[in-house]
Amino acid sequence: MSNAVSRIVVALILVPVVLGAVYLGGWWVFALAAFAAAVSLHEFWLLARPLAPLALAGYIGAALALVGAEISGLHWMIGGVLSTFVLAFVLKAVSGTRQAATIAISGTVLGAVWIGLGLGFVILLRELPSHGRLAVVTLLLAVWAGDTFAYAGGRVVGRHKMAPHTSPGKTWEGFVFGTAATIFVTFVALYKQHFLSISQSIVLGVVLALAAPLGDLFESLLKRDMAVKDTGTLLGGHGGMLDRMDALLFAAPAAYFTILAFT
Repeated sequence: MSNAVSRIVVALILVPVVLGAVYLGGWWVFALAAFAAAVSLHEFWLLARPLAPLALAGYIGAALALVGAEISGLHWMIGGVLSTFVLAFVLKAVSGTRQAATIAISGTVLGAVWIGLGLGFVILLRELPSHGRLAVVTLLLAVWAGDTFAYAGGRVVGRHKMAPHTSPGKTWEGFVFGTAATIFVTFVALYKQHFLSISQSIVLGVVLALAAPLGDLFESLLKRDMAVKDTGTLLGGHGGMLDRMDALLFAAPAAYFTILAFT
């Protein structure tokens, strides 16, 4: 099966599942976020193995962040993920690893904060008292559209490298295609929905168009640092779970705070 066909097949299977969970909301979104977080963290621990991350502390911190987001909102989510610092310190103090404490604890906290908070903000968006379902669906469709059109545009007309030392495959032409798609999808999804104004919808689209590629580049930088191509093979042509989640982990917090500023 070719890479392109594999990507399409996986998307056809997963998109209805994800959108179905978002439609139902509540603990369904939590379960989906928890599953994605567990797999993504596992892939991150393998990626960051040279740093000797303290995986248990990261799992617990991310889990507490997601539970906090679902039960009590932003403050408890932050409190949950901050527990990673203490847990990582304790585990490092009793472990026999030779890696420097600064490196091991930093790598652990990075994974928990990046993945736990990123997915936690998806839960917070869905829990918005007004139009939470619409907000998450818009976020997902915009990020997916931007990623798809950036990939297609880069493959067809891409000539100028965007970040050759970080992600050689990304081009400015692809970025333009992805940006246009993200803004357009955001605008269409929110048009006449009595949620955000037209100008606010466009601003949200611009924010997502910038945040999502930055999330992608952030993961690419980590993978290049660790000399790996993909974080896994779970999702076929899409790579690992973390390869599929990278843009969302930056876009979800950006969407949450932008919408909060407007409403």
